[in-house]
Amino acid sequence: MNTENSHNPSLIDRLFAVGAHFGFTKSRRHPTTAPYLYGNKQGTDIFDLEKTSELLATAKAIIEEAGKNGKKVLFVGTKEEASQLVRKAAEEAESSYVVNRWIGGMLTNFGEIKKRIQRLIDLNTQGASGELERKYTKKERVVIGRELEKLTFNFGGIQTLDRAPQLMVVVDPRHDAIAVQEATHLKIPVIGIASSDTNIAHITHPVLVNDALQASIRFILDELVAAYRAGKAAYVPVKHTDRKAVPQK
Repeated sequence: MNTENSHNPSLIDRLFAVGAHFGFTKSRRHPTTAPYLYGNKQGTDIFDLEKTSELLATAKAIIEEAGKNGKKVLFVGTKEEASQLVRKAAEEAESSYVVNRWIGGMLTNFGEIKKRIQRLIDLNTQGASGELERKYTKKERVVIGRELEKLTFNFGGIQTLDRAPQLMVVVDPRHDAIAVQEATHLKIPVIGIASSDTNIAHITHPVLVNDALQASIRFILDELVAAYRAGKAAYVPVKHTDRKAVPQK
């Protein structure tokens, strides 16, 4: 697999350079993160970056394997400091994303969500073809425009998602806890970029780093996207062909 050695000093140095080692204050620490801490400095928890590098290597192997098997990955990150980074990472990975708001039931009630996605697609298609101009009055188009704006805000990043994803990458699983709960309910594995205040018990593949600093978030996302793209490059779709009878000699 195309993953770096978990004890690679250069990886640890790069994690250190982006501030990935800074957790939150001890008072905010969740007990599940304690095994991944190096210590506490002036009241701030410090991650053991050797352990973090091992977690990252595991996450990269998982997402690369997903790419090799043609699996769909959903990127999630709705908090302000992460949303644009998550969107950029998803676009580079040619994947779906949720960066504005997690709608309850987005996974567990995907049948209904698909109807909203289809409505968004239909309105965009009608707008591009000029059909909206022809069919509706100016006042009606204003109402439709508001509907389109809301649909785009809520579902614009998942327009190409025709079924539930097979893997999720979530920045700050504590902030997007509902997304993680729905994934857990459906047994969808989650790679969680999480800090010391997060309960990682239900995160399938946690990567413990500073999840508030943009440089730290960007670094981990870049590593995951590169691994996923490497996997996708090696993906060979299964061809379903009719078996023809082999003539007997």
